[in-house]
Amino acid sequence: MNEALFQFIWQHSLYVSSGLTTTTGEVLTIQQPGRLNRDSGPDFLEARIRVGNTLLVGNVELHLRTSDWVKHGHHKDPAYQRLILHVVLDDDAENPVTGMPVLVLGRRILPSLTDRYQDLVLNARKLPCASLHNGVKYIVKEQWLSTLLAERWEQKLAEWDVMLRNTSEDWRNLLYWRMAANFGFKTNATPFLMLAQSLPLNIIARHKDNPLQVEALFFGQSGMLAETYEDEYPNQLQKEYGFLRKKYKLNPLPAHLWKFLRMRPANFPTIRIAQFAALLQQSAHLFSKVIETHSVRDIEPLLDVKAGEYWDDHFRFDEPQKKKVRKSLGYSSVMNIIINTIAPIQFLYAARQESYNMHEQALQLLETVPPEQNHITAIWECNGWKAQNAAQSQALIQLFNNYCAPKRCLECAVGLSLMKSASGN
Repeated sequence: MNEALFQFIWQHSLYVSSGLTTTTGEVLTIQQPGRLNRDSGPDFLEARIRVGNTLLVGNVELHLRTSDWVKHGHHKDPAYQRLILHVVLDDDAENPVTGMPVLVLGRRILPSLTDRYQDLVLNARKLPCASLHNGVKYIVKEQWLSTLLAERWEQKLAEWDVMLRNTSEDWRNLLYWRMAANFGFKTNATPFLMLAQSLPLNIIARHKDNPLQVEALFFGQSGMLAETYEDEYPNQLQKEYGFLRKKYKLNPLPAHLWKFLRMRPANFPTIRIAQFAALLQQSAHLFSKVIETHSVRDIEPLLDVKAGEYWDDHFRFDEPQKKKVRKSLGYSSVMNIIINTIAPIQFLYAARQESYNMHEQALQLLETVPPEQNHITAIWECNGWKAQNAAQSQALIQLFNNYCAPKRCLECAVGLSLMKSASGN
C-alpha cells in the first residue's frame, strides 16, 4: 500500500463501507468522499460525512498511519486545523487532534485489491492489463476511447492554437504549416515545417500559374539547389530560384536538415517536396474546402497530387532510375494526412466557432478512416483490442503512451474498472 493507492481507494470508495464507525465508536456515513486536491493542503476537499446525527462538510486528510499526522507536521499547519475527518490505513497512535473523527480502513480493504494493483503497476509487461482488459465492459472502453481522443487532440491543438495566434488568426497559414509538417511525416516533419514558415503563402500564390517557379521556391528554400547539377531540370530550378530569392529576399534552409537514410525512396523529402509543391500549385481555396468537406471520398480528390514528370524516374537530382513510376501521394499517405491534419484542424476550427455540429463531423470523419497500422496498434491487436477505425487507433495510441507505458493505471478508466472488480464493489 502507498499513499497514491490509498487516495485512489478513498476517492472511489473501494472498501467495505457498511457499518463504519470512528475510533471513538461513533456511527459514520460517507455521503461524498470529496474532490482530490492536487495542490498543497488536505488530500480531499468539499467532502460530506455524517457522524452520528451531525452532518459535516469540509476537508479530509489521508495517512497510512495515524502517527503520520505529527510526522508530517500537520499539527502545526493552520491549513489542517479545520478538517472534518482523518482517514488512516492503520491506527498506531492516539488521535493527535482533539475533536476530529478518525476512520481506520485497514481491515476494510480486500487483499485482492492490493494484489490487483501490484499485478497492474509492478509488472514488466508493455500492457499492464493485457490479460485482464477483456473482462471490462464494452461501454466502459468505448467511453474511455472517446475521452482519450479528445485528450489527444487537446494536447496536440494547444500548440496549433499558439501557431494560429502567431499568424494573426490566419487559418490558411495554419493549414499550410501543418500540412507541410504532415508531408514530412515523422522523419522530416520539423524541416518541412521550417520550410513552410520560411516561404510565405502569399509569395506562392503569386506564382501559382507557373509550376516551375512554385517548385523552384520550395526546392530553393529547402537548400537542395546549392550544388552543381548535370540535369536540365535542377538547373532550371536554380535559375528560377536565383531570381525569386533576390526578389523576395529569401534565406534558404541548410540542406543538412533533411533526412534520407533508412527511408523508402518514395518517402524521400525530394519526392514529398515535389508533391507538396503540386498541392499548393493546384489547390485553390484549400482551407475552405478542407473545412467544408467531411467525407473521405470528397477529401481524396483534394490530395490527388503527383510529383512532376522529372520524378517519374528520379528520387534525387542527377540520379536516374531505370524503372519509371508516377509518384503520386499514396492511399496510406492520404489517410495519414486526414488523421493528423485535416480532422484535427476541423476540430480546432469547430472549437473556435463553438460549433457542436462541426465538432461531431470532425470526429465522424475519423470514424470513416481505417485504423493506423504501427507498433502500438499491433501491441493492442495482439492483446485482443483491435482498433476499428482511425478514431480508435488514435485513442489507443494515446492510452498506450500516456497511461500504459508510464503505468498510470489508477488514472485509467480500464484500470478503475479492474480495481473495482477486485474490491468487490
